[in-house]
Amino acid sequence: MTQAVKTTVTLAVLAALLGFGASWGWSALTAPLPELADAPTCVETPIEAGDTITPERVTVSVLNAGKRVGLATRTMTALTGQGFNKGDRGNAPSGTDVGNAQIWTDDPGSPAVALVASRIPKVRVVQRDVDQVGVVLVVGDKFDTVSGGVASVEAAKGTTICSPPT
Repeated sequence: MTQAVKTTVTLAVLAALLGFGASWGWSALTAPLPELADAPTCVETPIEAGDTITPERVTVSVLNAGKRVGLATRTMTALTGQGFNKGDRGNAPSGTDVGNAQIWTDDPGSPAVALVASRIPKVRVVQRDVDQVGVVLVVGDKFDTVSGGVASVEAAKGTTICSPPT
């Protein structure tokens, strides 16, 4: 084989490899990125009797049942400023009548409910099913502000609370 033939064959093989690499690289570059999985806002965390619950372990959702625009957002900001974790935020279902504030929960004896309730003056705890995550605080037009409550609550019995994922 002459030097010219060897050079031609080598260049042809290298050109084929370059073409394959360019084709593979282009398809990888232009492929859609995989969807990011949304991290859960909170996970059900078992709590034993005697465990201490602090705001950092509690997720709170806030619903606005009044006509004051931004009330749920301002309330959520105040609660997260006190260490609580942000859950859902929005408007309460149509027709909801709450004067000051209510906590909606399926477990009124939950230490997480007690901790949030300590921060909300004149709050009423209502046992009912909820679609939002964590402790659901519903605020009405007479609601004024979040206050400083207890720093922690001790669980009287074993239960679960909605805590941020670790």
